[in-house]
Amino acid sequence: MTSISKQFNLEGKVAIITGSSKGIGKAIAKGLAENGAQVVISSRSQEACDAVANEFQAAGLKAVGIACHIGKSDQRENLVVQTITAFGRIDILVNNAAINPVFGPIEEVDPAIFDKIMEVNVKAPWSLSNLVLPHLQAHKNGSIINIASVEALTPGLGLGIYSTSKAAILMLSKNQAKEWGKHGIRVNAVCPGLIKTKFSAALWQNEKILGKIQKTLPSERMGMPEEMVGLACLLASDAGGYMTGGVYTADGGYMIAG
Repeated sequence: MTSISKQFNLEGKVAIITGSSKGIGKAIAKGLAENGAQVVISSRSQEACDAVANEFQAAGLKAVGIACHIGKSDQRENLVVQTITAFGRIDILVNNAAINPVFGPIEEVDPAIFDKIMEVNVKAPWSLSNLVLPHLQAHKNGSIINIASVEALTPGLGLGIYSTSKAAILMLSKNQAKEWGKHGIRVNAVCPGLIKTKFSAALWQNEKILGKIQKTLPSERMGMPEEMVGLACLLASDAGGYMTGGVYTADGGYMIAG
């Protein structure tokens, strides 16, 4: 039996992490790289990608920055092509990039905004996974990690369409796991709770909302991006080799809060 440290080792593996110039995506990318993976830092800005890649390289990690607006099909294709050019293979895909441009009642959401949320949060991860599929099949040991949200599991307030998009990601993950298992590909979904990132700033910068949330959480605090890393490293590595089709929360107990 291989030692647990070797099971977590990602030497020789290549990982694409979308939305990884900051927040949860950056933290996961760093964790995978620290475990030996060659990581692709990706977000809309090449400058932002390069800054993170340079930071990782300075720390002795293997990283390259490839800009990609995840909602644009040609840029998704370019991301895969450029990754193969840089590293020659793909083993891990973390679909992390997402948007939530509105906070308010579901009936007030503009149809164009609805379409944009679904385009980026649902269609893009589906499409990018399809593009990566042949490369994951090639080595019979691939892992896709779809970052969803606790909002996919229980309705919050003011995030209805975002929640709907993330619920779709859970079923997408399960279908991918079921259909692609025969290719040696595992697919899992991670549901973070309230994490201190720029993405969730509208919630935690409002002291009244933050106080209310923290009072109900068993952990009595919001999470940090780094607290999503351990779960991602498990799901990406051989240590999680029998885990597929799962939905895992990292939410400080949000789902059991009264």
